[in-house]
Amino acid sequence: MLARVKEFLDYFLHLDVKLAELVALYGPWIYGILFAIIFCETGLVVTPFLPGDSLLFAVGAVSHTVNLNLWICGFLMLAAAILGDIVNYWIGRLAGRWMMKTFPRIVKKEYIDKTHHFFQKYGGKTIIIARFLPIVRTFAPFVAGMGHMDAKKFMSFNVTGAVLWVGLLIPAGYFFGSIPVVKENFELVVFGIIGFSLLPMVIEFLKHKLAKRTENS
Repeated sequence: MLARVKEFLDYFLHLDVKLAELVALYGPWIYGILFAIIFCETGLVVTPFLPGDSLLFAVGAVSHTVNLNLWICGFLMLAAAILGDIVNYWIGRLAGRWMMKTFPRIVKKEYIDKTHHFFQKYGGKTIIIARFLPIVRTFAPFVAGMGHMDAKKFMSFNVTGAVLWVGLLIPAGYFFGSIPVVKENFELVVFGIIGFSLLPMVIEFLKHKLAKRTENS
């Protein structure tokens, strides 16, 4: 088990190298693989651990050294992000309560509660904001479906968030990926992306804890 976790972390932190290897190994099929990863990360509540932000950044970064068309990547990953949220929304709407009761270890109540908290604070805009927040990104459309958010309103937030997410991170990877210090310290860059993405969640968690402590005192 520990070996598998270590292998996963190694793959995650060396995403630039692994992605280059996948491109060399699978050729044009890499586009389908990228589509599938983003679709599953956004569309299935059982796979929130898949790379999202870091994968988009890595795609832009490695495009300088491997045969990867950024326009095709951008279009397919955008489509995957939009379709993933749509599927997740309808899963939540049609089977959300049942999944929470049947698979409590997978559809964790703590994740649902955190996402509910974001909805209470930001409303429908949570769908846009969540694009840049790991875990919340996966559960936001699911919770929106459970709450029967208006489908048209959800779709507008979904598309806007996906365009911003893909449209910012792939170009960021492209422009910063050519800088030698970024190439040589890609692991630190990945940690930085993850840390920056998680920062709003950490702040909200600390605020919530502080508010509870104040109420109890």
